[in-house]
Amino acid sequence: MVELKARVNTLDPIRGKIIDLKAHHIGTFKQVDVYFEVPEGRLKLREVEGKNTVELVYYKRENVSGPKRSDVFILEVQEPAVFKSLLEKVLKTGVTVEKLREVYRYQGTQIHLDTVKKLGVFVEFERETTADLQAIRKNQQTLKGLMKKLGIKTENLEKLSYSDLIQKCNQK
Repeated sequence: MVELKARVNTLDPIRGKIIDLKAHHIGTFKQVDVYFEVPEGRLKLREVEGKNTVELVYYKRENVSGPKRSDVFILEVQEPAVFKSLLEKVLKTGVTVEKLREVYRYQGTQIHLDTVKKLGVFVEFERETTADLQAIRKNQQTLKGLMKKLGIKTENLEKLSYSDLIQKCNQK
């Protein structure tokens, strides 16, 4: 997968441009991600309001601004309370990220309009890709093109994850 994240002042103009592009609105979801400390990469348990399952998400990616490659593994868990309790006994809990996420799909790219508690508003792009270097570069260019269409400036790109950003806020 290739992805990018940008901090923005407001979501309204970007949402308007996404609607003008005729992107498909998938839905709006309240999500809570609980991060756990692991030796490498990131591990989080994602709860989505109204769903009877949770997702265990493990991912590794570079902390660079701009389109970056990300290796992601997602496991859907049927017994959320039992599984969360087990994880909390086995692993040390890190930060919790609470957000309202609007999800759109446009020409193979998933677009997230995120309002993140303690952090503000962001736009994220995610695009599936093979591990082939040429495919990765092509998909990175696609994300850069979408940035231009939506008026997202390069200087607004964020290299850190929400969990890292919240951790930085908590240290201040």
